[in-house]
Amino acid sequence: MEGGPRDLVLIGGGHAHALVLHGWVPTPEVRVTLVNPNPTAPYTGMLPGHVAGHYSRDEMMIDLAALAGRRGARLVLDRATGLDRAARRVLLADGEALPYDVASIDVGISSDLPSVPGAAEHAVAAKPLGSYADRWDRFLASRPADPRLVVIGGGTGGVELAMASAFRLRSAGARPRVTVIERADTALPGLGDGARRALLARMARLDIRLLTGAEVERIESGGVILADGARIASDFTLTVAGARPQKWLEDTGLALERGFVRVGPSLQTSDPAIFAAGDCAHLAHAPRPKAGVFAVREAPVLRRNLQAALSGGPMRAYRPQRDYLKLISCGGRVAVADKFGLRLEGALLWRWKDRIDRRFMAQFRPDAP
Repeated sequence: MEGGPRDLVLIGGGHAHALVLHGWVPTPEVRVTLVNPNPTAPYTGMLPGHVAGHYSRDEMMIDLAALAGRRGARLVLDRATGLDRAARRVLLADGEALPYDVASIDVGISSDLPSVPGAAEHAVAAKPLGSYADRWDRFLASRPADPRLVVIGGGTGGVELAMASAFRLRSAGARPRVTVIERADTALPGLGDGARRALLARMARLDIRLLTGAEVERIESGGVILADGARIASDFTLTVAGARPQKWLEDTGLALERGFVRVGPSLQTSDPAIFAAGDCAHLAHAPRPKAGVFAVREAPVLRRNLQAALSGGPMRAYRPQRDYLKLISCGGRVAVADKFGLRLEGALLWRWKDRIDRRFMAQFRPDAP
């Protein structure tokens, strides 16, 4: 084969890239490499269920190593730190570099709060998900009898994880005191009135305290200090308020939007040889909130367009839906649905969500086609 195979490098093991690999048909003309720090990646949809104790760690982890092996791809266990676009190389943390003809970025985001003193030393960020799950499992193994938890961020993610944490600790016989801190005057922005009322009622049943209009000044080893001087004791402080892109993207020379990689309908960046998807990407043609559903829906378009960039052919356009059904778990095996402003909740919705999540993960089982 004249010139040898072309190199496709998938930077990050996010949901979009996992699905790209799942549907990839290996050919001698293309050599695929996936770069990710770990051989597995957590599935966002099952994380609250894992925190609540409904799913084991293995049940929520996508086995990237096995997936890559089934699709004839190479898995490099490392972290990207930059791009040499002139030489078409992906720079890695270990000092090595990978050549690419076409590359795609799906590295997610961080929910840490670098501007808050003490956050890096004394708090746990919900994203990246894998490190949070590790820290939560360690906390459960050595938790006090009356654990105090503070969740910074009163959006859907913060409330869902607060309820999951409270439920898990109560199920283990503990008497948790959980506080959710939201800087805005209203928690759960972006939800309809019905879903918001249902979630607030569920929080009250779990004795979760909600503080709105509260600004965090600093985080200490045993508590959170608010701007008004109040101190909230905490044995485990979780930050869910941030949505921060990885800093190395700033030095790539790619067009960015608040640090996120700008992409157009084809999911190409300002460099046509580089694509981006998932939370690290900003859909310039149709901005949307950071949510896993968009990464999943982007995957077929991304796979098709990567193949077109490598071998020729027309590109497809990704047109995200304007709204989508949100199924939010409430600690126990109940969930709240947000759609059309209605109040829908109960065990049936949790079972529906469970089926959706298990069906998604079934794609990555070793016996999957």
